[in-house]
Amino acid sequence: MEKKLANELVDFIYASPTQYHAASTVKEMLDREGFTELFEKDSWNLKSGEKYYLKKNDSAVIAFEVGTGSVIEDGFRLIGAHTDAPGFRIKPNAEMKVEDQYVRLNTEVYGGPILSTWFDRPLGVAGRVALRGESPLKPEIKLVNINKPVLIIPNIAIHMNRSVNEGYAFNKQKDTLPLVGFVNEELEKKGYLMSLLVEELGVNSEDILDFDLFLYEYNKGCVMGINEELISTGRLDDQWMVFAGIKALLGSEKIKATKVMVCIDNEEIGSLTAQGANSNLLRRFLERVVIALGGNTEDFFRALANSVMISADLAHAVHPNLPEKHDPTNRPKLGMGPVIKIAASGSYSTDSVASAIFMEVCNKAEVPVQKFVNRSDVKGGTTIGPMSAADLGIPVVDMGAPLLGMHSVRELASVKDNFYTVKAFTEFYNIK
Repeated sequence: MEKKLANELVDFIYASPTQYHAASTVKEMLDREGFTELFEKDSWNLKSGEKYYLKKNDSAVIAFEVGTGSVIEDGFRLIGAHTDAPGFRIKPNAEMKVEDQYVRLNTEVYGGPILSTWFDRPLGVAGRVALRGESPLKPEIKLVNINKPVLIIPNIAIHMNRSVNEGYAFNKQKDTLPLVGFVNEELEKKGYLMSLLVEELGVNSEDILDFDLFLYEYNKGCVMGINEELISTGRLDDQWMVFAGIKALLGSEKIKATKVMVCIDNEEIGSLTAQGANSNLLRRFLERVVIALGGNTEDFFRALANSVMISADLAHAVHPNLPEKHDPTNRPKLGMGPVIKIAASGSYSTDSVASAIFMEVCNKAEVPVQKFVNRSDVKGGTTIGPMSAADLGIPVVDMGAPLLGMHSVRELASVKDNFYTVKAFTEFYNIK
């Protein structure tokens, strides 16, 4: 069962090369389970025990099951994760000729990828394309996945960069541009990238108005290791937690509280977008749910007072080659269960109350739980947790499954931790 679940995760991530595809994959899972799609422009009429979801900007999804009790008295049971991952975004007017022989694409870095891991790997292109629609105010949107090895970022030979293994500062405008291929007169007239999009989408080039396109590693992830105990794939941060949360929502029982799975976008670049955690999207959504169930703003605040949230991202496992990078007494390991993340700076939202809640959830699920705190002389990252806690004013525990190689093009996780996390999330949704 654990290996089957791990392969499901690998398949989910491979079907989701961008945040847009992750949202689409989640939508397909929800549709199969009888969830009803809601739209912001419509008036909502929600019913007790029924299942719904809302998409935002093609890249964020909020799925929920209305509780059998009172949303005011029983509140919301929330899990939040993000659909985006660090990488490279293609710029407009992207094609660049070099030496009258090579064609490269001009890109910009999205988030904080480990740049060196992207070199010498076959890369695909995916994202969304805006096409001319019936009205200038309503372009037609199509997702695209050029699932072919069409690009590569080649390294320069070590003979010309002798110090590369002693540490090299990559220039994001020069060193990391992907190679398309050789100069071709016919393609040059049509545009290399445009030709790929036209062929993939079956549309006219003049109907393509703009795009949001990203590079991704073409090769699929895998379950690996001597005993097949490891998962090697990109975008575990944070599509793994999206997958685990959706699996838990679909596999959980009906309860009095309203269960919510929040798949948000743009965490890797600060969340300050209409579909990010540093917006009013979640707050506005939850208030609309209360109103659609017959409540008012006062009832919404009362519902929040009875709510709790898990901010689900990834946590740093102790690295076998560099164990000294970790805190002396809090040392999460692969295969030993989900990790509660704590920071005196407030960069994680966990306090003792939120921590105790998640620990009891794990105890009830018979899942081991670990804790992570940064070394005091090392600055850590942050998540959607503090933003959510500050905006909603509810207990939010920051946690994540342990990981090696965070932000690499290939991250490494444990099959057992995938099973543990889904089990813990399911228990969180099941508690009466």
